[in-house]
Amino acid sequence: MKIKSIVTVLIFIVLAGVVAVAGSMVFFVVDETEYVVVTRFGDPLRSYTEPGLKLKWPEPIETLNRFDNRLLIYEVGEVEFLPKDKKNIIIDSYVVWRVDDPVKFLKTVKDEMGAEDKLRAIVLSELGIATGNYELASLVSTDPGVVRLEEMINKITKQTEIKVKEYGMKAEDVRIKVINFPQQNKEKVFRRMRAERGRIARTYRSEGNAMAEEIRAEADEEKEIIISAAYEQAEKIKGEGDAEAIRIYADAYSKDPQFYQLVRTLQAYEKLIDKDTTIIMPADAELLKYINSATPKRQRATGATAKHPEQEPSPNSMAKK
Repeated sequence: MKIKSIVTVLIFIVLAGVVAVAGSMVFFVVDETEYVVVTRFGDPLRSYTEPGLKLKWPEPIETLNRFDNRLLIYEVGEVEFLPKDKKNIIIDSYVVWRVDDPVKFLKTVKDEMGAEDKLRAIVLSELGIATGNYELASLVSTDPGVVRLEEMINKITKQTEIKVKEYGMKAEDVRIKVINFPQQNKEKVFRRMRAERGRIARTYRSEGNAMAEEIRAEADEEKEIIISAAYEQAEKIKGEGDAEAIRIYADAYSKDPQFYQLVRTLQAYEKLIDKDTTIIMPADAELLKYINSATPKRQRATGATAKHPEQEPSPNSMAKK
């Protein structure tokens, strides 16, 4: 009884193994990141683009071919091209692509390596054609208004997309990573660029100097205008002040001529007489009449002297300072 039970278990295990192996040969899973093409004796039979559990005949009757359905990037690499103005440049580019029709893809290029060979040939061909239609200055320039690189790239992408479609692929984008010069041409290009920048700098400096001279001339002219206006205003004010002073003097003189004469004489004394000044004049001089009125007659008989108390009068009738 025990032997029969063991045999039954072994048979069940063997059957289960056989079923599992047969199931693995018949059933398969399509992942969401891939396309699957089923071939029968090498000929494409059907394709699966949706994920899930699928059924097929076991190999070698039917075989699975799996392709990545995500965006892929292929680096084309650096290649030398000749623009319209015959100045050699090196362009490093890449293409973003994906599998669009898995059956056509399998029939034409078979796998990713074959697809990359086709992409390289097509992209390089389109780059060469497009580059030959543009001058270097329209691809690389400091002036954004003349750059047409984006226009060229769009044309390359469009033509590449049309040509890869027959291989079951779709070119999403073609981009240029670097535009460079061949090593033997770099120094010549750099010298030309330095000379051009030097010419531009000289032009800017010349224009700046001309503008500076113009600004200085305008400033000098405006300064002269301001100074003239200020001088005119000052003279006008000074004239008005002198007129007002004359009016005040006249008014004061008309009210009391003797007092006015006394005040003016005393003001004259303040300006003429100080500790460093000696004045010698006749005793009957008009300027000394107020001093003489306060001086004894004995001193006035021989002449009068107006001086600082610490100084002696000179015998000569002269004024010195």
